[in-house]
This record gives sequence, C-alpha cells and structure tokens, in this order.
Amino acid sequence: MRALVVYCHPSPESFTAAVRDTVLSRLEARGAEVRIQDLYARGFDPVLAPDEWAGYLDEPGNRVPVAEEAADLRWCDTLIFVYPTWWYGLPALLKGWLDRVMLPGVAFEMPKAPGENIAPGLTQVTRLGVFTTCGASWWLTRWIGAPGRRTLLRGVRLLCAPRCRTAFAAHYLMDSSTQASRARHLARLDRVLDRFLA
Repeated sequence: MRALVVYCHPSPESFTAAVRDTVLSRLEARGAEVRIQDLYARGFDPVLAPDEWAGYLDEPGNRVPVAEEAADLRWCDTLIFVYPTWWYGLPALLKGWLDRVMLPGVAFEMPKAPGENIAPGLTQVTRLGVFTTCGASWWLTRWIGAPGRRTLLRGVRLLCAPRCRTAFAAHYLMDSSTQASRARHLARLDRVLDRFLA
C-alpha cells in the first residue's frame, strides 16, 4: 500500500492533528509506505497564478510548479485527506491544492472530442479517505449540502479506480466538543480505518 496523506491545519496542537496521527498510526500498523503533504508546514501556495492558468493544458509542463505534489499523487494507491471543515467546505489552502495539483495529465484527461467529458486519471487510486472536523452539527452540515465532502467523495472519487473504496469520518459540533467526545471519535476512527485499510 502506497498512501498519500494530504493534511491541512495551521495548528500542530489541533484535534485535526490528533486525527492525522491516528491515520498515520493505522497506516504504519498495516505496513504502508506513507508520504505526507502537510500544506501549512511546507508553505504550499494555493494560488493558481496567471502563468500557471495559461499553461494549464500544457502537459507535462503544467506540473512543473507542483512537481513534487503531482509525483506523490501519481505514486499513491491510497489517497487520504485530513482537514477541518470551515464554512461547510474545504479550507482555502486545500481547495488551492486541488486547483493546482489535480491537473490534466495528472488527475484526469481532457476530452478528446466535442461533447465528451473528462476521463479519470487516478485509476491507480483504489482507496479514498476523508477525515475531518465540523463546527456545525451533522444535520446542519447536510442541510447546507456538505460541499467539502461532496467535492472529495464525489468529484475526486470520479477520477479514481472504478471500484475505489471510500471512507469518511467527521467529528461534528467540534466547537462544543468535550474530551470524551473527542476520545470517542478517535476510537471510532480506528474502527473506520481498520475496515478501510483491510
């Protein structure tokens, strides 16, 4: 198993960091090769600059500004996102990672004829995991439409292998969480990961 963990949180003391550590521990227990992209720690620039946009369709030159990130994405067969849900969606830094790294020739293939759709480019990815925290409740997040979850588990999932296994776990009401609720979530996360990585 070759796992890429894309981690996005500004504080090393956050509960999201504890979620990340749980994910890494379970991957290590399974003997996985792991690469982690800690977007804040590496100072990843989320802005798709005008010159990158102009060269967006220029394969493989389009990946030069994000060569390491793109190589990790092409290398993995297990792709895991760990992040806090902010305003019901992805943090801007993580959305910028998608904009800049999920490129034609890396994550998908451009249409070959008029009226065609893009084609999946991450068909080596057979597992897609999404692990997050949400300040809102489950019902409010779902009522809003859970845009972050949809972006990853529908949008990115369509680019992966046809039978790609998925996993999702969120600690809702994070802003009013307790030590007990956080401990319960990490225990639940262990069970989710055991099934996901089996």
